[in-house]
This record gives sequence, structure tokens and C-alpha cells, in this order.
Amino acid sequence: MAAVNFKTLSEDEVIGFLDSIDTILTDCDGVLWMYMNPLPNAAEVINTFQSFGKRVFYITNNSTKTREEFVKKCNILNFKATKEDILCTANLSACYLQDLSFKKKVYIIGSEAIAKELEEVGISYVGVGPDPINKNIPYNTFNKDPEIGAVIVGFDEHFSYPKMVKAASYLSEPSVHFIATNTDERFPVANNVVIPGTGSLVRCIESCAERKAVVMGKPESYIADVLMKRFQVNPKRTLMIGDRHNTDILLGTRCGFKTLLVLTGITCLKDIDRWKQSDCEQTKEFIPDYYIESLGNLLPYLEKFKRKYVMSK
Repeated sequence: MAAVNFKTLSEDEVIGFLDSIDTILTDCDGVLWMYMNPLPNAAEVINTFQSFGKRVFYITNNSTKTREEFVKKCNILNFKATKEDILCTANLSACYLQDLSFKKKVYIIGSEAIAKELEEVGISYVGVGPDPINKNIPYNTFNKDPEIGAVIVGFDEHFSYPKMVKAASYLSEPSVHFIATNTDERFPVANNVVIPGTGSLVRCIESCAERKAVVMGKPESYIADVLMKRFQVNPKRTLMIGDRHNTDILLGTRCGFKTLLVLTGITCLKDIDRWKQSDCEQTKEFIPDYYIESLGNLLPYLEKFKRKYVMSK
């Protein structure tokens, strides 16, 4: 067990930390920004890492934006990013089907972003947008489209009973692929308002379809496979930064990445203390190597040791 407070590291330990990583994977919501509000000094930290020659990837379970839309948001909020730096679950879902040489049609419970990423790789789809209840049409008259070969479930504010019927009906055929963009239960928001996340919808479809989805996002293995195969990322020299224990930190633990938890999102310090004292081995995987109150709090350390670190290279 680790969970070292980053602020307690000595100068030599900070330099050693910087020397030990080539690649930085950072979550976005709750780490870099909240909606369109950048967290203080987060952009400066990420840009400083890049000035040190570190490769930065923005790793997000958010399925409501394409890579292009994420790049635009990064640039607006002063984070340096290109399309190749973004791994979002809308794109990963399209890549997964492309890897399978998929030639059929997809039924989407999700956003336009998933549709756009499918279009980019030449895969057709149906299902995006509202599907309201029509009490004059009995559900058992639904005629399945024989061209549907996959169901993708992402975040969908138009989620409805008719969509459940269609998704479960398509998934009654074992040959139809069942893909979930992610399983985040809720979004980090203020004022104690609970905003259900994609995981709530995925579990609903899994229940009525009596099948488990293949998950694209953190903490499942596909996203790590893409990083290693497409970008030759070395797990032992990679840092995963996140705010959520069961996605960001768990991905890092499973894949052999170093992990840094920031306390600006879902997981708090009391959670770490509870897991340290627990006898449950599974919860040990939630404990990060390091933690810090916010990503922006790294900036004084990076600025202080910038000259020394650069001179040591």
C-alpha cells in the first residue's frame, strides 16, 4: 500500500518521479475541468509536463464528444492537444468494431459523437435521438432490423423504455456485439445533485438482455491495449492521473501504471484511509501510489525543479 502525499516528497524524490515517467495519461472531468470551467493551474501543469518532453494523452470515459470536439475544448481551456492525444470512448467503440472488420449496422443508445466516430470509419447506425413512448403501438410488434450487428450503449439523456426494448431484442441474438462505452455510475457535480452516468444505463440493458457488455473505457483492458499497440506506451514508465478510484486508479493498478489521485472529483481521502484498513483485497487496487489535493497543486513543484530537471537530462 502506498498513497503517498505528493507534498511530502523531497527534491530528489520529485526529480526521481519525473525521471521515472515518459507518458502521462490524464482523466478530464474532475481532474482538468468541470464542464467548461478549467480547474486552477491544471492547464499549466499539463503544458509543463509536455515541455519536459512527456507524452500526454487525454483519457476520458465521456462518450458525448468526438476527438475533434475534445481537442477544441482543450484548446479553448488552454490545454495543448491534438487529435492523436485524445482517447475517448466514442472513438474507441468505433475502433473496436473496425478491429473486428465489422460490416453491419449499429443500434446506438448514446450521443451524436458515437455516430460521428462510426461514420468516420464507414459504419452505419440507427437509434440516436429521442424514441418516445407511443401507447398506440404495442411493444411486441417491434420488427428488428436484420442488418443490426452491434448495440452500443453510451450516455443518452433520451434513454427510454422503447430503447430498452430495442436494445434487448437485438441482443437476444448471440451474434450481435454488445458494447458499452463506460460504466461510470454518476458524474461529479456540486450541490449533492446526483446525475446518473452511463454505467446506470449499461446495467439496465445488461439486466434486461441477460448479457454482459464489452466495456471500452477505464478500467477495462481495451483502452490500455490501444495505448500499447498503437502508441508503444511502456506501462512501467506511465503515470495515470485521475479522480475516480474504480476507473482511473483501477486502470493504473491493473496495467502496471504509476497512479496519482487528485481530490477534486469523486474519490476523497477518507476513502483511501478506509481501503487501507480494509481486509478486502479488491479494495487495495483502489489505493493510488500518490495523491494531491488538485492537479494544479503540482505546479509549484514542477516550476521549482524545472531548471534542475532539464539540466539533469
